[in-house]
Amino acid sequence: MAKSITKEKRQERIREKISINPFISDEQLSKLFKVSIQTIRLDRLEMGIPEMRKRVIQLAQNASSKVKALNKNEIIGDLIDIELGRSGISTMRTTKEMAFDKNKLVRSHYIFSLADSLAMAIIDADIVLTGTARLRYKHPVYVGQLLIAKARIATKKGNKLLVSVHISCDHVEVFTAKIIMVSLDGEHKTPDFN
Repeated sequence: MAKSITKEKRQERIREKISINPFISDEQLSKLFKVSIQTIRLDRLEMGIPEMRKRVIQLAQNASSKVKALNKNEIIGDLIDIELGRSGISTMRTTKEMAFDKNKLVRSHYIFSLADSLAMAIIDADIVLTGTARLRYKHPVYVGQLLIAKARIATKKGNKLLVSVHISCDHVEVFTAKIIMVSLDGEHKTPDFN
């Protein structure tokens, strides 16, 4: 971006960038617009846009209030966006408690838990179980990395839903899953995993 654009135009573009990617940091915006971080902060303040951490918290609070199958404290990671019956996005910052001490690699069950929790959250039902899952770990994940999980319902047949989940880190896909979720709402009170 050219430094010669007007302040109004820059602020308009900053608002667009943040609406497209709420995870974009002030540092990333300053590099993109070739201005100081302080200029970006002032622009955000003038427009009433909170810092990235606060934006993400607001998104998480709004999204988790829509979930039917899980309580807020049962969701793994931070639910950022959800469209019940269709799709959702969640994030998780990995910690040293999630990793092996020797090599700082995050244990696989934490990554799967993020995917499974998101798959349950997007189902528009009060009771949801995981039927079967096909998983693929594509790249190692280390302590301190931010995982971004995106899930969508691919197909629905009766009380079974095929959910596709993709998890990335620094724009690199690290994990994919195809999970068959079983809804026990309505006439389906006992699980049929066949």
